[in-house]
Amino acid sequence: MPRFRKRALVIEAEQFDSHTRPLPFATRNIVQFDPEAPAPGYFIRTLEGPVLIHDGDWIIRGVKGEFYPCNPDIFRETYELVIESGAI
Repeated sequence: MPRFRKRALVIEAEQFDSHTRPLPFATRNIVQFDPEAPAPGYFIRTLEGPVLIHDGDWIIRGVKGEFYPCNPDIFRETYELVIESGAI
């Protein structure tokens, strides 16, 4: 059976904390609070529709500009911080 490796890419991500202001990606109106939802809380608008997010989840901007949540354990196993080198 063929094996595949995930392509390396750099993403933008912010960790969600409902107590911080402004909220992650707030300037893009990505995170919204819905008190009337079946499970009241904060939601992120994704390509598949609104998804409930929790404190500690990471909000990732994908390669096509889409947003989606990621569990902190999965994020830690999948991504590492990119240290940008300054221009010389």
